[in-house]
Amino acid sequence: MSFFDRLSNGWRITQNSFSILKKNKQLIIFPILSSISLILVIGIFVLGILASAGWDVELIQTENEVLNYLMLFVFYFVNYFIVVFFNMALIHCSKLYFNGEEATVSAGLKFSMSRIGTIVSWALFAATVGTILKVIQENSGIIGKFITGLIGIVWGVTTFFVVPVIAYENHGPISAFKRSAQLMKEKWGESLASTFSLGLIQTLVLLVLAVPVVLIAMYINLYVAVFIAIVAGFLSFAVFSAAETLFISSVYHNITGKLEDHFDQQLVDSLFEKK
Repeated sequence: MSFFDRLSNGWRITQNSFSILKKNKQLIIFPILSSISLILVIGIFVLGILASAGWDVELIQTENEVLNYLMLFVFYFVNYFIVVFFNMALIHCSKLYFNGEEATVSAGLKFSMSRIGTIVSWALFAATVGTILKVIQENSGIIGKFITGLIGIVWGVTTFFVVPVIAYENHGPISAFKRSAQLMKEKWGESLASTFSLGLIQTLVLLVLAVPVVLIAMYINLYVAVFIAIVAGFLSFAVFSAAETLFISSVYHNITGKLEDHFDQQLVDSLFEKK
């Protein structure tokens, strides 16, 4: 299958993801809640650091590397926990929709709460990996930074199916990582057509939104333009984040043979063609 055929299939599956989101607009609340939670966490971290320095930026201590890395680990942990918690809720809602059941926000949140122990375990594992990579990256030369960068990319690819795996399969963090990598090896192949499609669409949308924002900044008011840009960017991120998570859920259920409608098995197999 050619590269452009893969792009075509990725585009079709992406369209289906947006179609599902259009029929279940309430699902966009999950990435919105995730984003708000992350903003609050970052704010708490920043305020905590400033408070420890007596609200004087110049007094912020950075010499204690152990403390810095410990804080980084905590930040990674909270970040992973929040993202996985709300993504799992969204994935469960998509499963309810595929099964012909009512997909509600409360049902998604309730399911994530029922898997809270698993989410914590994965967040600890992922935060540990992230912190170790950061330590290596900051204490190595150019080659080391390049290698850790590649490892980070591989990590992102191999954990593609982790959220649905820990949601519906009885795996610990390490076995969930291996299971996700196995699914990728079986179905992903060389093409990231869907990711490319989503990225391309989002870029085009942002470019289109940039035109009126620039005009408003030039001819009306700069602060109004900034406000509109922030709101539009936030909503755009939420929509595309939800569509990407729906894509992951749909392909996972298709691969595991638990999805009969909405996505054609042959189409998915051709997109994630094994090499």
